[in-house]
Amino acid sequence: MYTSFFFFFFLQRIYSLFTFLTKSLSQTRWECRIESVKTIKFQAPKIRDTLVQLSKTSEDPKIKSEVIHLATYEMENFEFLLGMNIWYDILFAVNFVSKIMQSKDMNIDVAIDHLRGLITYVKNYREMILHLLESIKEMTIEMDIEPKFNEKRKIHRKKHFDDIVSDEIAYSIEDSFHVDYFLYVLDQFISSIESRFKQFLEHENMFGFLFDSNKFKTLSEDELKKYCINLEKILSFKDHSDIDGLDLFSK
Repeated sequence: MYTSFFFFFFLQRIYSLFTFLTKSLSQTRWECRIESVKTIKFQAPKIRDTLVQLSKTSEDPKIKSEVIHLATYEMENFEFLLGMNIWYDILFAVNFVSKIMQSKDMNIDVAIDHLRGLITYVKNYREMILHLLESIKEMTIEMDIEPKFNEKRKIHRKKHFDDIVSDEIAYSIEDSFHVDYFLYVLDQFISSIESRFKQFLEHENMFGFLFDSNKFKTLSEDELKKYCINLEKILSFKDHSDIDGLDLFSK
């Protein structure tokens, strides 16, 4: 079963074979990752054919073995192609929001709205596995690849005296990919994004009234006073505070 680690590991191996690449894939920047996946996604047939050609012309046994493996077992692997489409869709959405949040004039309310939208998108994406399977049919036809998962071995375990189930459990190949790869990756994303979303909500609740002039103008005196006193508590340590809430309110 493919994992996200192996996907990007194989992606790096494909890139490292081409002399025009002078540095490894970025492990941190979303934009670098989306560009790397985008290149493979939209040029997969050409890249596969280039690898095959390189395997025929290279005189280096190590390179020849490497490109044969990549062309045959990775670029012609249905799970690899499916994973490539999944990562492209998710990274594209994440990179879009990331760029907005890095802009100089980014407003915290806007950031919260985009993070909320990203969470909704990824949650809805969890229901799109059938659409994904259908969407890569054209690519598999062009590359002459059978659109099916590799066979997985059955799992054997010892049967205890009180067991009712069979000692041999056969897992659906599609279900295995769906649960162990597709849903796992998406749930990791959702967890990470929701954590960031909660942080932004906390900051908005504490400091939002200071940065949103429209919201500030609509606050009643009681609401504004409450925010100022709350801010004093937030910026307090033991008996010392950096600000005086009532003094801030009076200004």
